[in-house]
Amino acid sequence: MAETEYRRFVASEVDSLVRFLARDTWPFHVSATVSGDEVRAWAAAGVFDSDETRTFWITVRADAVGLIRLMDLGDGTPLFDLRIASEHRGRGMGPRALAWLTRYVFTEFPDAERMEGTTRQDNAAMRRTFEKGGYVKEAHYRDAWPGAGGHRYDAVGYAILRRDWATGTVTPTNWHDEPF
Repeated sequence: MAETEYRRFVASEVDSLVRFLARDTWPFHVSATVSGDEVRAWAAAGVFDSDETRTFWITVRADAVGLIRLMDLGDGTPLFDLRIASEHRGRGMGPRALAWLTRYVFTEFPDAERMEGTTRQDNAAMRRTFEKGGYVKEAHYRDAWPGAGGHRYDAVGYAILRRDWATGTVTPTNWHDEPF
């Protein structure tokens, strides 16, 4: 397998971004499809690159196979959005991208003490990716994720602590902390 590379998105690549996002479907995102006009409007509004956001291409042999958007960089707990092109899903790209992103955040942002991600309950691949990456389930939000046709899905939140990443350990969530 060719080496996977991660390269920061730059504003001059908006046409490539439009092609990448509008040509595919994103079944576990709020909008499974996006239009080129939506992507251009988001780019103009700083959704992909700002003081609080950075976006990275995931490439193999210089071909874009995925996209990572890192958000909330100023608050100590960044969030991310990971999209793998449909023809590359199921090939281990997600776990490699999450490992790269986690290392990037904890190396580049010394004030980041944790990193979070959320997915739909039925996104088994992403849930496995979180667990493989040392992330711990911290939240389960019932009927919190809007879907097509008014359907609502549960959302599941995962996070990794800097100290767990640094030591290779996993601190479990205490689900039974009520004092009553």
